[in-house]
Amino acid sequence: MRRELPPFRKWRYHSRMRRILVVAGVPVLLLLTVSLLSFRSGVGTEDSTPLTTYQSMAAAGETPPLPVVERAARSLRSGQDTADMIYFLTSHVARFPDDPVNGYYLTLVGNLYHEQGIAPLTRQYYRRALLRYPDVRVRDVGTHRVAINRLLEVTENPRERITYLHQLQENYPDEIDRGLVSYYLGLAYEKAGRWPEAFESFRVFLAHPQTVIPGQPQAAREIARKVALYDTNRQWTQRNLDDLVGMIKHAIWTQNPAALLRHRSGHNFFTMSWQQDEADANSYIPTFDIGAFLRRSRVRYAADLELSSNAREAYLRTWGWSHRIPTWYLYFRRVDFLADPEVHGNWEWAGILFGEAF
Repeated sequence: MRRELPPFRKWRYHSRMRRILVVAGVPVLLLLTVSLLSFRSGVGTEDSTPLTTYQSMAAAGETPPLPVVERAARSLRSGQDTADMIYFLTSHVARFPDDPVNGYYLTLVGNLYHEQGIAPLTRQYYRRALLRYPDVRVRDVGTHRVAINRLLEVTENPRERITYLHQLQENYPDEIDRGLVSYYLGLAYEKAGRWPEAFESFRVFLAHPQTVIPGQPQAAREIARKVALYDTNRQWTQRNLDDLVGMIKHAIWTQNPAALLRHRSGHNFFTMSWQQDEADANSYIPTFDIGAFLRRSRVRYAADLELSSNAREAYLRTWGWSHRIPTWYLYFRRVDFLADPEVHGNWEWAGILFGEAF
């Protein structure tokens, strides 16, 4: 006599058989195996398991509601083994294509693949939830918002990220940190080479000083520097470092403050000691008068740049500026500014370091 399997084991058996058939190349419809057991008043009673409750409703032609589907799906997960749970949820979506909660079920599948680190399938199911099904709120959270947040974690393509970030802004304006979204939107526009939109987004980010960027404590300072550079004419930069250093040496030798200041960086020119950090607000003194020191003293400079200079930054030792701190190191660096290809990679005189180098 053939032994009848219990409903749970029967479903697992048939689900495995379906996967075996698919691997063998036989086309199979993604339909749940429904138990032939008939229920009357027993549906939803204490004797019913989550899976049999689901099966009985499906057999009767009813679309099982979200609590029933969730309980049945959870009952199929065994530790880290989520294959049956994934198959159950995707099969439900295929069997009940008009279920308005399908987008939520697909986000659950995306979560399971995300836990396993399978990025392609993670993106696939989140995108299906976002693009093919309406947004529904489950426990007061929109499924589209969940899908977008996850897609932003696993998607590097800047054009896709721009689309997702705009959807957050448009669909969840009261539930997001606008400064945070604008920061990431600016970065995405940068990578896409859309510079006007990038700096428009960065300005919105800077208008929200309370925003904190995770893992980037100096984000506001760095973005402010980018915006300041974008707003200038950048005429102080030079393609060749030797040319720039030569012009500054000539201005010092002839004691020409106007020529010296003309070659100084037009944004965020710092003046600080070696012990200070460039992020220190005291490193930027707009009223610092280099010309006054140049006129009162006989400044000298080294013939060559310091040995610590490299392809990205350079130092020129100068002395004789004052009795208290006679030695100043002029600091040069390459300009990192892809928004202007004619300037990107040029050299600028970016600041002064007071005192002898350590």
